[in-house]
Amino acid sequence: MNILLIFTFFIISGAVRCFDVIGYSGGSVLVDSQKPWHKNSAKYMHAHDQWEMIIKRNKQDQWIAEGRFTLYCNDGHLMIYIRDVNTQDSGTYRIGVDGQWYIDISLDIKEDLCCGASQTVMVNTGQTAYFTCQYSKDYRIYDKIMYRERKEYVEVIYSTWQKDERFSISDKKYKNLFSVKMIDMGFEDAGVYLCGVWRDRVSYSYSILTAVHLHIMMPPVFGDEGGSAQIICPYDHIYKSKTKKLLKSCTDKILSWR
Repeated sequence: MNILLIFTFFIISGAVRCFDVIGYSGGSVLVDSQKPWHKNSAKYMHAHDQWEMIIKRNKQDQWIAEGRFTLYCNDGHLMIYIRDVNTQDSGTYRIGVDGQWYIDISLDIKEDLCCGASQTVMVNTGQTAYFTCQYSKDYRIYDKIMYRERKEYVEVIYSTWQKDERFSISDKKYKNLFSVKMIDMGFEDAGVYLCGVWRDRVSYSYSILTAVHLHIMMPPVFGDEGGSAQIICPYDHIYKSKTKKLLKSCTDKILSWR
């Protein structure tokens, strides 16, 4: 009797996604992997050319950071954020989730006088902040985006698909720059803002061109000699039980505390 054994093999295959990402020296890059985060699985990132491990296999619920490199979760997708890039960062990187998926990124960092320089903006509470962001002439047709750099992720605060009535962007294509207007500034608005361009709608990669450090100050207080002056210092409710101090500028002399 001949016994015929039949084995059925199920082969699951999938093409590895490879993104071509362009950035500018001094700026940053942001890439949406379009792949699930898998919070219970370890993530990793390494430079493919030198096989240098940048983020070791690490399991976190929402974000993982190592120096200038951050992986974080946004709407269930794994996002890749690389700050302060330079030409030496050019090359191929592999990012993945253990046992689930991986992608390759070909990163090309260019030098351009238009991009990469950071700026500082100082404005009083209640006032309007203005600043401009230059971009390469190659980016005239692309959507402009404003981000805010948080501790654990990068937040989109203004774009063609997500708008905030307190923010507005005016794109002056003939000058290769866009101007940003932010009204009614409060202390909670202080932080680092990022001017970006949505360069590739297929790979969901973004070039971040300029970092803007926004500082919110109290307006000056005036009073007559021999009279009185009132200084109002707002603070977050989390500091309600903390000691408050009033210091004189330059000398750091404590004038009062409570």
